[in-house]
Amino acid sequence: MARIVSKSFDSPDEVRKLDGGMGEIELVNIDSGMVGRATFQPGWRWSEHVKPIVGTESCQVAHAGYQVSGRMGVRMDDGEEMEFAPGDVMRIPPGHDGWVIGDEPSVMIDWEGMTDYATP
Repeated sequence: MARIVSKSFDSPDEVRKLDGGMGEIELVNIDSGMVGRATFQPGWRWSEHVKPIVGTESCQVAHAGYQVSGRMGVRMDDGEEMEFAPGDVMRIPPGHDGWVIGDEPSVMIDWEGMTDYATP
């Protein structure tokens, strides 16, 4: 029988810190998969801070998430570009770059693409 699961980002199952203090990914496992809270600092850019870890030309992870605070810019490999602001729900397919817009950290909840995010 299925059981109710409750997890908190206040005590995540795993934390992945990015070099230079540019961000962290807090992960909770809710049995159906990992849910992540990603916090990226001003100046963070996927192509500078995650690309060296994963070794791909662009982010090859799909994301389905909610922008909690701050702003995030995303550019697809084909040139399509979009910004996400607090309150936005997003779906981003593989093949993109992302970056923080402005001087406030970008915080998002992602329930699709965090299982292997920022891992070699």
